[in-house]
Amino acid sequence: MGTLTLHQLGEVLRERRGSRGIREVAAEIAISPATLSRVERGHLPDLNTFGLICKWLEIDPAEILQINPRRETASAQNQGITANVHFKGGQTSSPALAKALAELIISAQRKLASDPVGSK
Repeated sequence: MGTLTLHQLGEVLRERRGSRGIREVAAEIAISPATLSRVERGHLPDLNTFGLICKWLEIDPAEILQINPRRETASAQNQGITANVHFKGGQTSSPALAKALAELIISAQRKLASDPVGSK
């Protein structure tokens, strides 16, 4: 498939869904049909939806976000950096998803610290 970007997620999702109905696939992913439709039209999903879609597509979220979670985790551990992930409305998630989100946050913070938005 090559390198997939976040902006291509909707196209890949639509292709994988094929001729199956939006309601059927949305139920499999555990998101609403409206959310599935929005993502297929190019809207960026929230983190929880992103994780669910990646799981359904059998794609590593780190690949789409172009990060190396092993490198980021090792670096963060060496520097004593931690991140806490909180979900709205009492939602819970798997420890693996929470860890992936924490790694994403740390990676994003490092990227912004090394290359602030608008610094060029």
